[in-house]
Order: sequence, then structure tokens, then C-alpha cells
Amino acid sequence: MNRRVVITGCAAITPIGHGKADIVQSMRQGTSGVKPLRSDGLLTDHIHSGVYGTVDYPIAYEFKRSNRKTMGPVSYYACQVAKEALAESGLSPDFITSGRLGVAFGSVHGSPSVQRQIYRTFFDGSDSRLSSVGAVDYLKSMAHTTAVNITRMFGITGRVISSSTACTTSSQSIGFGYEAVKFGLQDAMLCGGADEYDTTTVAVFDNLLACSTDYNDRPHLTPRPFDKHRDGLVVGEGAGAVILEDYQSAKKRGAPILGEIIGFSCNNNGGDLILPNKDGIVQTIRLGLENARVAPEQIDFVSAHATATKMGDVIEAMAMGEVYGKEPLVSALKSYMGHTMAACGVIETIQTLYMMQEGFIAPTLNLETVDKRCDGVRHVQRLTDASIEIAAVQNFAFGGVNTCLILKRAGE
Repeated sequence: MNRRVVITGCAAITPIGHGKADIVQSMRQGTSGVKPLRSDGLLTDHIHSGVYGTVDYPIAYEFKRSNRKTMGPVSYYACQVAKEALAESGLSPDFITSGRLGVAFGSVHGSPSVQRQIYRTFFDGSDSRLSSVGAVDYLKSMAHTTAVNITRMFGITGRVISSSTACTTSSQSIGFGYEAVKFGLQDAMLCGGADEYDTTTVAVFDNLLACSTDYNDRPHLTPRPFDKHRDGLVVGEGAGAVILEDYQSAKKRGAPILGEIIGFSCNNNGGDLILPNKDGIVQTIRLGLENARVAPEQIDFVSAHATATKMGDVIEAMAMGEVYGKEPLVSALKSYMGHTMAACGVIETIQTLYMMQEGFIAPTLNLETVDKRCDGVRHVQRLTDASIEIAAVQNFAFGGVNTCLILKRAGE
């Protein structure tokens, strides 16, 4: 069995907006979602970076108390975008609970804010430490908390996959969901990723000298992917979800078809766990194209991973140049939001779908002077009207994990 896999629902909570209208407006207007880092009373006094991609608007959660009790902030994000994506897809309650729908969803840490509170409780020196740990704190903080809270809230009984591979978490989730539907293991999959506001992650990258520090007083000017004056990544928060479904089933029930997944690849560099590897990235891109059965010259647009680190951007640009030359248009969408970690792959997939639907390509924000070492690709530096038929979404993670998703515009 080898089925076409289409997207019938999507939703995102991002630093530049919640929902298509807000996100598209921000991309068209060049609005940054990067803000000053909020103090947490613990780590921020020791962190050099003072910026964060922040979701600073209210979200109207309407979850039952019975569901809320096992949810940390990351699961609130996850369940909200899952709810919205399911609603857009129009899948019936009977189908959702039939076992024909599965979930592929993950986060980097689970809920670090819950974990931090547990650690504080154990080290506060009181005699009542154990009794102060909540009975459901582990359920809120475990690595697969997003996936299982989604299944619980909506009664989903199909397979569960919970990737936790840092920056490739949600792109892997989409890819694994694509394979499950394509090969008939499930008729539909709810896929995505989420991460909450977390200064622990900032501290980790800050300690590695990978975070932006030069623009603490001007947050909107960073990150600066591919730019000569980039100085590191910006950590962000958010969530995204897509519904993947067998094309014939979706067409039969009159579902909205937002786009199609036509290829996926995932491999590992097999070496350094931090530094990206050009050969590994080149292989991943080529495997994605091969899986999609398209040639490099058929790709109209590439959503680059591009986190604005000194070497990461250079290596990715060199890899893209080797495969594509200067054919496809390239944008780095993290320039708007920072690096939303586990959510970045799905959010960038959704942004790419929106640009396919609306006929434009958002430029890489803050890309004023292209680093000469990154000039081997066709960068988008201003808002561009364009018809995207086929696009690639690239993501790369600590541990040497690489992914490439190939998307096609909705059509017959």
C-alpha cells in the first residue's frame, strides 16, 4: 500500500501570532516576536542573552478540569493546537476515537517549569519535601506528556509516537506520521510539537556561546540568519499541529485539503553531536528529494533551518548550494520568532503552507548584509510575490539528527 498523504487541518501558537490571519500578517509586515527575556528569579541573573521569542498574548483555553490536572504549560499549548487542527479537518468524533487516527507529537523537555518546581521542592531543606510533590507532576513533565495528554483529551486510541530530538522533534513527528498514513498503518495522524517558555534552554545555549547577546536592548533586530552581523540564536516558545490524512478518504468526505506531503527523509551525521555536518545535510536533502521523486530544480522554495549561529548558517548554505545552486528561493523563518525548539519544524511547515496558499514568500528578517560564506543560495530579502508549487522544509538538531520534508501545494 502506497497512499497520497494530504494535510486537512493545521494550527499554530507562535511569537508572531495565533492562527493564520495573525501569522500571515506578521510575515507580510516583517513583525518580530522576539522580546526581552523575562526574569525567572533563578537563572536569568547568570545568562548573557537577554532576548526570547515570546508568546505574550492571552489564549482562551476551554479544557475540562479533569484534563487540566495532568497538563503543564507545554501540554496546554499542544492540546490547544491539536483541538484547532482537528476542528479545521472536520474529522468526526467517531473517527477520532476509532483507532484509525494516531498521534505523533513531542517536546524537548516535557514541562521544564514543572520539573524546576520539583527540584526546588527537594532542595528547599524542609521536612515535607516528598509530600509537596504533586501526584501528577511526573505526568506533566515526562517527555511524552504532549502526546498522551492529546490522546486523553480527545479519546484518540491509535498509535502514539513521541519524538524528542530537540530541533527536529516536530519535523520527525510529521515525517513519521506521513509514513504511517502512506503505508496504511493509520488512516490519519495528528502531528506536531510544542515547547514552553524556559530559561533552562537559554542557559544551555548561552553556556555554549550560541545565543544572541549583541541585541539585548533591541530584541527585534535578532536573530539575523545568514547576515554578516548575526551573533547567535534566540530561544522561543510555541506549538503547532497538522492533520495528515489519506487523500482518497479526505476527498471522499469533502475535507479541506491544505497541502500535500510528498517526501520525507531523516538521517544522522554519525559524528559530532553539536556541530552541523555539510555532508550529512546534503545527504538528507537528496534523500528527501528522492523520496518525493522530484529533482532539485523542481523545488521553488526552501524553508532553511538557519538559527543564526556563526557556523550553522554557513554549513547549511554550503549544503543547499551544493544540491540546489541558486535555483529555489530561500528564507529563514526563525528570524521572526526565534528558535521554538521542538515546535520549529511544524510551525515552519505551517508557515510554508500559508505562503503557498497566499502566493507570497516572507523574507528573512534582519538579513541586511549576506555573509559572503552564505551567498551560494538565492536569499529572499524583501517580501516577494511568488507561486510555490513544491517546497522543502529543513531542520537539523543536536545529536546530528537531520530532516527534510517536501511539501506540494494543494491540488488534484
